[in-house]
Amino acid sequence: MSGPRLPARRETEHAVSVGDARALPLPDDSVDLVVTSPPYPMIEQWDEPFAELRPAIGEALASGDGDEAFDRMHAVLADAWAELDRVLVDGGVACVNVGDATRSLDGRFRLYPNHARIAEAFAALGFDQLPGVLWRKPTNSPTKFMGSGTLPPNAYVTLEHEHVLVFRRGGRREFPPHDADRYGAAYFWEERNRWFSDVWEDLRGVDQTLGEAAPRDRSGAFPFELPYRLVSMFSTYGDTVLDPFWGTGTTSLAAMAAARNSVGVERNPGFAAAFEDALGGLSALAEERGRRRLREHREFLAGRDARPEYDAQHYDFRVVTKGERSLRLYGVTDVVGAPGGYRVHHRALDGS
Repeated sequence: MSGPRLPARRETEHAVSVGDARALPLPDDSVDLVVTSPPYPMIEQWDEPFAELRPAIGEALASGDGDEAFDRMHAVLADAWAELDRVLVDGGVACVNVGDATRSLDGRFRLYPNHARIAEAFAALGFDQLPGVLWRKPTNSPTKFMGSGTLPPNAYVTLEHEHVLVFRRGGRREFPPHDADRYGAAYFWEERNRWFSDVWEDLRGVDQTLGEAAPRDRSGAFPFELPYRLVSMFSTYGDTVLDPFWGTGTTSLAAMAAARNSVGVERNPGFAAAFEDALGGLSALAEERGRRRLREHREFLAGRDARPEYDAQHYDFRVVTKGERSLRLYGVTDVVGAPGGYRVHHRALDGS
């Protein structure tokens, strides 16, 4: 029996607004997925933005009181997490990329476990924490160890990973039987086995340097592949993906490439111009990523001993599970400016 058919063309909407993550300009229950990376408490790059929101943070840092500064920074983030509780649909998922911090204050070196504090905040709001991902972000510095170098016992382990924390609001989402958008947004069996591993070692960090006209020196951006995977894993066609700490807009780019709708909210209006530049390469980016998925599936089939069971509906290859039969990937044909954002047109990728 054939599965649901998806159209050859799609259109998605993408809103970008200047605002505060603690007061999102969105109605209740309007977002299906959140993919974001907030400012990391106790990383010096973010001291000034946190202190602007709560001057007591700057005072605590100046006095060497790391615990007080850490608590107050996470109190700022907790207000943003409460907004996610308001705008996410029942069953909606929030993926939060965050790194822990190491810092010396008042003569003491210590770790500040940001991932643990964020997990506590979401638990207090009633979210269920799901298994997350550690992704390796190695440094190539030959002197990356800290402390006393090669002499025991005062050296410290170098942090070379970040956390993708995954939370669900309420129970599992429900869909109509054989929902076309859900089945069309399926991932390949071998992608499921790779993406849903709890350790990602194949990602690499991106250059954090911004141009002279940028609103700050370093972007704090994650690599495109990270939000692209999360969008593909936790949303369907027709869904809306939110990044309340939008920054350079990588989550919006990933949503566009994956043919989902998106909303970005950013306090600093200076990032909008840089995002316009990134849109120039969107069509090539979406095409390359989608065709790579198709190519990698063909390579998987060529190296597989057992014969896959089912014919794909939109492609001339076979797939392993019933859920993959209606899978269809899209490229980007053009991006049009729209009030408050962009409208993106998509065309289904053929199997070539």
